[in-house]
Amino acid sequence: MILTVCMSPCTDVTIELDSLNIGKASTVKSRSISFTGKALNVAIGVTRLGRDAYTTGMMYNENGYMFENALDKEGVPFTFVWNKGRVRENYKFIDNRSMLTEVNDIGEEVSKEKAEELLSMVRMLSAKSGVTVLSGGLPRGMDAGYYGKLARAVDSRSLKIVDTEGERLFSALNEGVDLVKPNLEELENTIGRHIADKEDMLSACYELLDRGAKRVLLSLGKQGAVMTNGTDTYYCKSLNVAVNSTIGAGDGMVAAAAIGLESGADLPHILRSSVAAGTATVMTTGQVSFTKEKYNEVLNNLHVNKI
Repeated sequence: MILTVCMSPCTDVTIELDSLNIGKASTVKSRSISFTGKALNVAIGVTRLGRDAYTTGMMYNENGYMFENALDKEGVPFTFVWNKGRVRENYKFIDNRSMLTEVNDIGEEVSKEKAEELLSMVRMLSAKSGVTVLSGGLPRGMDAGYYGKLARAVDSRSLKIVDTEGERLFSALNEGVDLVKPNLEELENTIGRHIADKEDMLSACYELLDRGAKRVLLSLGKQGAVMTNGTDTYYCKSLNVAVNSTIGAGDGMVAAAAIGLESGADLPHILRSSVAAGTATVMTTGQVSFTKEKYNEVLNNLHVNKI
């Protein structure tokens, strides 16, 4: 089983407009709502690939039932730590030039008691899991050091994947992590410098390895991805496809990587399957994850090269 831990769920409201008129009225062309969160998306991706997933994390009393309904439809079992208030709502406005404007909610605060309750939940559930995925942000007011506590709570027999950035990532790396999956921007934000070329990119990946990661899966967006363990490094170029949505692409990559780790796959296999899942996600309209059919179609056309 693959366990995913969602600290910061969100309702994504995507609104298409003819134009975004600041200070004036704008007319909505279409509106869609997704009940999401990075770790929830990972669990859905794992399930769509036919493997067992389970998700836990923080949830909120006023509208959390909508997330339960969405997970039920995907066949993902769950147990949440419930908090007062509402799940935060993020708004994405897309105009006729495909320009994206985002307005992100700050969400509710979580009590120390609830934070401790979740750590106990992770200890219990990770003991039954081959891989545990920690991904996304943290609730308002929660210190980045909580990621280290989460990583420490994961059972020693469960492999750990962490998908976050900055001090949250560093905190988790102090406890040792089997795989991290930044994208290029997140990697720059984490190490605090611009990455100018391939040598810079690999050097930054090695920094994460030195800090406690065993493997780095670096997403390069439409260019594909790189994966390294410090000894061997591989590159997989993505296919040139129509991008319908970038929402959940990184989470699709993590889902495939988690399955690969649980199966004992080598770096080239994990990299290739991750790029296939990420690419299949961006090709999918109106969903936070991919279909297995699209995943297989992409996978059969990808190739991995050693750097």
